[in-house]
Amino acid sequence: MQKIPTNSLSSAKAELPLDFTGPHITAGASSAHRLYQALCEMIVSGLVMPGEPLPPSRTLAGQTGFRRNAVVTAYERLIADGFAQATVGSGTFVAARIPARAAATKKPKVIVETPKQGALSLGCTHIDERAVQRFRAFVGRRMRAFGGEHLHYGDPRGSRELRVAIADHLLSARGLRCDPDQIMLTSGTLHTLRIVLGALLKPSDQVWCEDPGYPTARKAITQCGYRTIPVPVDAQGLQVAKGRTAAPHARAAYVTPSHQFPLGVQMSMPRRLELLDWAKQAGAFVFEDDYDSEFRYDGAPLMSLAGIDHLQRVIYMGTFAKTLFPGLRIGYCALPERLIGDVTAARAALDRFPATLMEGAVADMLNSGAFAANLKRVRKLYREARDALAETLEAASDGALSVPVPSQGLHLVARFDPSVASAVAAEAKQAADAEGWLLADTYARARPLPGFVLGFSGHAVPQLVAAAERLAKESRARLRAKGRQARRA
Repeated sequence: MQKIPTNSLSSAKAELPLDFTGPHITAGASSAHRLYQALCEMIVSGLVMPGEPLPPSRTLAGQTGFRRNAVVTAYERLIADGFAQATVGSGTFVAARIPARAAATKKPKVIVETPKQGALSLGCTHIDERAVQRFRAFVGRRMRAFGGEHLHYGDPRGSRELRVAIADHLLSARGLRCDPDQIMLTSGTLHTLRIVLGALLKPSDQVWCEDPGYPTARKAITQCGYRTIPVPVDAQGLQVAKGRTAAPHARAAYVTPSHQFPLGVQMSMPRRLELLDWAKQAGAFVFEDDYDSEFRYDGAPLMSLAGIDHLQRVIYMGTFAKTLFPGLRIGYCALPERLIGDVTAARAALDRFPATLMEGAVADMLNSGAFAANLKRVRKLYREARDALAETLEAASDGALSVPVPSQGLHLVARFDPSVASAVAAEAKQAADAEGWLLADTYARARPLPGFVLGFSGHAVPQLVAAAERLAKESRARLRAKGRQARRA
């Protein structure tokens, strides 16, 4: 055990009794994380007393051999987690009261991913441990610099700092050029729909929705008092001509053009231009839900609808639920300039303004490069999970399921032959006790295709493979049972 002797912590040169070899240290972790763990162990073990000073970061860096920025990061995490406190001009001190959870376990942990849903569930995410560490540090720093912006009602669109960071991100990631004044922060896609539709539409106005499509968005639009018009989807995306026939004077359309939910098709460029032409002619607006564009695995995505349209008739919607974690409850939209006043007023009337405490930390993640670094690492994990799930379903189902491998996104679709009854999928899913959705449940009016919508993000590969094997086995069994019944009939 590497021990640094201590005499008195009252001196700036005092050395700390740090242990870097015990079971509390995560092998292979970063220097900052190992130093944080050693400091925590020292504090909860009572080797230093509450209220005692910790050495300056430069001094501790010299004593331990770690870089100073690693020491600063470790101190920031100690403060954020309640193990230490900082006083301007005086330095950093052991907290007067150690957090009860840490004192009881004597082993602080960083919980990176613990989704309660089973494998194949949709909407689960993973955030890299390094990103968690950076986010903790940013939150701690923002709390220590707590300012007057949290003490009064703010801009209904949210903090300008985060809106500027989002505008920069959209330009680099999606080719969408917009002013930060056009960005509004929300708690997510459904919140965005409620605010913006409320500012633009009258009760009973018609809204095109993809069929099949995202059932939760369709339900939200209906509950707001608008009439949803199911428009069929084919291999090129929303069939605009059928939308024109069904409801030519609809006031809005909700679409997922980059990666259609659930089928995964990408709206073709001719179909995109056709949709924008309809919106211009009808005086309607298009809601572009770009819910997973950051997770592209093969090739470059087509430009966003909003980028093609230059934010004239398109409201672009995004969220940090998938790229960071759902618990943030931070989403955003990019608005056409002429809508800013009406939508801002609608937001102020609905819930005044967004929560402010996390905005600065998210801006720090975007501006520091930590956001992009997390995406790069997580994208690799999701690609491996996608491939494992698709390969297992194809092999274990023995031809019963067709599994197109998506080039983007966080879910895939496993389909039976269209001639198979939807009940087969429902029976197989129940018998396998599988998570995920039935593909049939995403349809509103069109004839449902039999199959499953299965999530692969945020799940460990062994659990995904085991769940996929059970589902494939039951799918094969149910299909054969139906075949025997048909032959006897």
